[in-house]
Amino acid sequence: MPKETIIALLVIAVTVVAAYGFYRLRTRKRRKEREKQQKIKQKVKKLSKTKAELTPQEFIKLRAQTFGGDRRRHNRLNFEGVYVLFNVTKSMYYVGQGKKVLDRVNMHFTGKGNGDVYADYKYGDEFTIKIIGLKHSGYRSLNALERDTIATFEAYAKGYNKTKGNKD
Repeated sequence: MPKETIIALLVIAVTVVAAYGFYRLRTRKRRKEREKQQKIKQKVKKLSKTKAELTPQEFIKLRAQTFGGDRRRHNRLNFEGVYVLFNVTKSMYYVGQGKKVLDRVNMHFTGKGNGDVYADYKYGDEFTIKIIGLKHSGYRSLNALERDTIATFEAYAKGYNKTKGNKD
Protein backbone atom coordinates (compact mmCIF):
# COMPACT_ATOMS: atom_id res chain seq x y z
CA MET A 1 0.00 0.00 0.00
CA PRO A 2 1.41 3.40 -0.90
CA LYS A 3 2.68 5.65 1.90
CA GLU A 4 0.19 8.45 0.98
CA THR A 5 -2.76 6.06 1.32
CA ILE A 6 -1.63 4.94 4.78
CA ILE A 7 -1.24 8.57 5.91
CA ALA A 8 -4.68 9.48 4.50
CA LEU A 9 -6.27 6.51 6.33
CA LEU A 10 -4.56 7.51 9.59
CA VAL A 11 -5.77 11.11 9.23
CA ILE A 12 -9.32 9.86 8.59
CA ALA A 13 -9.14 7.47 11.56
CA VAL A 14 -7.86 10.19 13.91
CA THR A 15 -10.54 12.61 12.67
CA VAL A 16 -13.30 10.02 13.19
CA VAL A 17 -12.07 9.19 16.71
CA ALA A 18 -11.82 12.88 17.63
CA ALA A 19 -15.28 13.64 16.22
CA TYR A 20 -16.78 10.70 18.10
CA GLY A 21 -15.11 11.82 21.35
CA PHE A 22 -16.42 15.36 20.88
CA TYR A 23 -19.91 14.01 20.12
CA ARG A 24 -19.89 11.85 23.28
CA LEU A 25 -18.73 14.77 25.39
CA ARG A 26 -21.51 17.05 24.05
CA THR A 27 -24.23 14.43 24.49
CA ARG A 28 -23.02 13.70 28.04
CA LYS A 29 -23.21 17.42 28.90
CA ARG A 30 -26.68 17.68 27.37
CA ARG A 31 -27.88 14.59 29.23
CA LYS A 32 -26.56 15.95 32.54
CA GLU A 33 -28.24 19.31 31.89
CA ARG A 34 -31.54 17.56 31.06
CA GLU A 35 -31.25 15.46 34.22
CA LYS A 36 -30.59 18.60 36.27
CA GLN A 37 -33.61 20.36 34.75
CA GLN A 38 -35.76 17.27 35.37
CA LYS A 39 -34.73 17.21 39.05
CA ILE A 40 -35.61 20.89 39.40
CA LYS A 41 -39.03 20.32 37.78
CA GLN A 42 -39.70 17.37 40.07
CA LYS A 43 -38.75 19.44 43.13
CA VAL A 44 -41.03 22.34 42.16
CA LYS A 45 -43.90 19.99 41.24
CA LYS A 46 -43.50 18.28 44.63
CA LEU A 47 -43.51 21.65 46.42
CA SER A 48 -46.63 22.76 44.57
CA LYS A 49 -48.48 19.47 45.19
CA THR A 50 -48.06 19.72 48.95
CA LYS A 51 -49.87 23.04 49.07
CA ALA A 52 -53.62 23.64 49.09
CA GLU A 53 -55.26 24.83 45.91
CA LEU A 54 -57.87 27.58 46.22
CA THR A 55 -60.17 29.44 43.90
CA PRO A 56 -59.85 33.25 43.95
CA GLN A 57 -63.19 33.49 45.78
CA GLU A 58 -62.03 31.02 48.45
CA PHE A 59 -58.72 32.85 48.74
CA ILE A 60 -60.28 36.29 49.16
CA LYS A 61 -62.79 34.98 51.72
CA LEU A 62 -60.12 33.09 53.66
CA ARG A 63 -57.77 36.08 53.58
CA ALA A 64 -60.48 38.39 54.94
CA GLN A 65 -61.42 35.93 57.71
CA THR A 66 -57.85 35.15 58.68
CA PHE A 67 -56.46 38.65 58.82
CA GLY A 68 -59.43 40.68 59.96
CA GLY A 69 -58.13 43.76 61.80
CA ASP A 70 -55.19 42.13 63.60
CA ARG A 71 -52.19 43.68 61.81
CA ARG A 72 -49.57 41.67 63.74
CA ARG A 73 -51.25 38.39 62.80
CA HIS A 74 -51.58 39.60 59.22
CA ASN A 75 -47.84 40.33 58.99
CA ARG A 76 -46.94 36.95 60.55
CA LEU A 77 -49.10 34.94 58.13
CA ASN A 78 -48.15 37.03 55.10
CA PHE A 79 -44.89 35.20 54.35
CA GLU A 80 -42.30 35.31 51.54
CA GLY A 81 -43.10 33.00 48.68
CA VAL A 82 -44.04 32.22 45.13
CA TYR A 83 -47.57 31.82 43.83
CA VAL A 84 -48.94 29.93 40.86
CA LEU A 85 -52.14 31.24 39.28
CA PHE A 86 -53.67 28.71 36.89
CA ASN A 87 -56.34 29.76 34.39
CA VAL A 88 -58.34 26.54 34.19
CA THR A 89 -60.41 27.86 31.28
CA LYS A 90 -57.41 28.63 29.05
CA SER A 91 -54.91 26.20 30.61
CA MET A 92 -52.39 29.02 31.22
CA TYR A 93 -50.13 29.74 34.19
CA TYR A 94 -48.85 32.90 35.81
CA VAL A 95 -46.06 32.64 38.38
CA GLY A 96 -45.08 35.51 40.64
CA GLN A 97 -43.34 36.20 43.90
CA GLY A 98 -43.82 38.43 46.89
CA LYS A 99 -42.26 39.30 50.22
CA LYS A 100 -45.87 39.37 51.41
CA VAL A 101 -47.25 36.74 49.09
CA LEU A 102 -50.88 36.86 50.23
CA ASP A 103 -51.09 40.60 49.57
CA ARG A 104 -49.44 40.08 46.19
CA VAL A 105 -51.90 37.35 45.12
CA ASN A 106 -54.79 39.54 46.23
CA MET A 107 -53.57 42.33 43.94
CA HIS A 108 -54.01 40.15 40.84
CA PHE A 109 -57.69 39.61 41.53
CA THR A 110 -58.41 43.21 42.46
CA GLY A 111 -56.91 44.79 39.33
CA LYS A 112 -53.51 45.84 40.66
CA GLY A 113 -51.40 42.93 39.35
CA ASN A 114 -50.96 41.36 35.93
CA GLY A 115 -53.51 43.01 33.64
CA ASP A 116 -54.04 39.93 31.47
CA VAL A 117 -54.76 37.72 34.49
CA TYR A 118 -57.19 40.28 35.90
CA ALA A 119 -58.98 40.72 32.56
CA ASP A 120 -59.48 36.97 32.16
CA TYR A 121 -60.66 36.69 35.78
CA LYS A 122 -62.99 39.67 35.41
CA TYR A 123 -64.56 38.22 32.27
CA GLY A 124 -65.31 34.89 33.91
CA ASP A 125 -62.34 32.55 33.43
CA GLU A 126 -61.92 30.00 36.21
CA PHE A 127 -58.65 30.19 38.21
CA THR A 128 -56.89 28.25 40.95
CA ILE A 129 -54.16 29.52 43.28
CA LYS A 130 -51.21 27.68 44.84
CA ILE A 131 -48.66 29.26 47.14
CA ILE A 132 -45.15 27.96 47.85
CA GLY A 133 -43.42 29.46 50.87
CA LEU A 134 -39.72 30.24 50.53
CA LYS A 135 -38.84 29.28 54.11
CA HIS A 136 -39.17 25.49 53.76
CA SER A 137 -38.70 25.18 50.00
CA GLY A 138 -34.97 24.46 50.00
CA TYR A 139 -34.29 27.57 47.92
CA ARG A 140 -32.14 30.46 49.11
CA SER A 141 -33.86 33.21 47.15
CA LEU A 142 -37.30 34.10 45.85
CA ASN A 143 -35.79 34.80 42.43
CA ALA A 144 -34.39 31.27 42.07
CA LEU A 145 -37.62 29.66 43.26
CA GLU A 146 -39.65 31.86 40.92
CA ARG A 147 -37.39 31.14 37.90
CA ASP A 148 -37.62 27.38 38.43
CA THR A 149 -41.37 27.56 38.97
CA ILE A 150 -41.85 29.58 35.77
CA ALA A 151 -39.81 26.99 33.86
CA THR A 152 -41.63 24.05 35.44
CA PHE A 153 -45.10 25.33 34.55
CA GLU A 154 -43.93 26.82 31.21
CA ALA A 155 -45.46 30.13 32.30
CA TYR A 156 -43.12 32.11 30.05
CA ALA A 157 -43.42 29.94 26.93
CA LYS A 158 -47.15 29.18 27.16
CA GLY A 159 -48.51 31.37 29.93
CA TYR A 160 -48.91 34.94 31.14
CA ASN A 161 -45.31 35.58 32.25
CA LYS A 162 -43.44 38.09 30.08
CA THR A 163 -39.99 37.10 31.43
CA LYS A 164 -38.27 33.91 32.59
CA GLY A 165 -37.86 35.45 36.06
CA ASN A 166 -35.52 37.81 37.90
CA LYS A 167 -31.77 37.25 38.14
CA ASP A 168 -30.18 36.94 41.58
